[in-house]
Amino acid sequence: MTSNSNPDGTPVARDHAKSRFATLTFERDVGVPLSVLWQVWTDPAARAVWAAPTPSVTVEFLEADTRVGGREVSLCKVEGQPNIRCECGWLEVQPALRSVNYEVVSAGGVIQSAALVTADFSGTDERSRLVVTVQLSSLAEDMAAGYRQGFGAGLDNLAGAAKRTMVLQRLIQAPRSLVWGTWMNPETLPQWWGPDGFSCRTARIDLRSGGEWVFDMIAPDGTVFPNHHVYTEVRPEERIAYTLLWGENGPKHADAWASFEDQDGATKVTLGMVFSAEAEFQEAKGFGAEELGQQTLGKLERFVKSR
Repeated sequence: MTSNSNPDGTPVARDHAKSRFATLTFERDVGVPLSVLWQVWTDPAARAVWAAPTPSVTVEFLEADTRVGGREVSLCKVEGQPNIRCECGWLEVQPALRSVNYEVVSAGGVIQSAALVTADFSGTDERSRLVVTVQLSSLAEDMAAGYRQGFGAGLDNLAGAAKRTMVLQRLIQAPRSLVWGTWMNPETLPQWWGPDGFSCRTARIDLRSGGEWVFDMIAPDGTVFPNHHVYTEVRPEERIAYTLLWGENGPKHADAWASFEDQDGATKVTLGMVFSAEAEFQEAKGFGAEELGQQTLGKLERFVKSR
């Protein structure tokens, strides 16, 4: 409790504790399927794309594990200012329905705020709705204004990223270890990668975090498409994340990921890509990239079943 003075000089009590607690609500309607919005919200590779609220902020992810009991640790960096550390812990994850996580923000080793973040999802195959509720406790100072600005800008970025994201899924009737081993094997990956009729010509391949795959995809008519995949995360039998470049060290094309989930002995494979620009996404959709991607996953399934 602190005191200010009335005009007559008598003290007025004011409870600063009230200003340290706030409940903030953010809503976004996005013209994408619910499955896409959920992936963009939860997948670490996608979260890294939209997390920075403004171009002046760089977000470095130190850990990223979006599942119950997992946590996400990141550093927000602004030139000339101390780094801000954010730790998120996932408490509830119901696919395409709800997620709940705690969030602790600190600077210089001092905790600035703690929050409980609840995200509720609804929608259809064409449009989705996201409602985020933040129950905030400001410990060092009143953080509500900063949260409103930061969360608001981040969710605007998320909506923009969702509009240029492609998500493909396939249930493969084979154990996850076999599907993973077929994907993350330098001998077998080039044998099935690509749509029907395409083949791969590999220059270099190193399927580790920090590794790369430099290769040409060759179409049935002989057209050559140079590719360069740079692997940023490899979590055995769970997920990989990589950057797609147009040819060796060429322009960035997309941020991509593949996740592998066990479902009663079968394996659910999710392949996601956040294109660098919405125009590239629309162009890819225009030439049938979704169908071509499903052909690629179909080749993976046939290859796995043949082993």
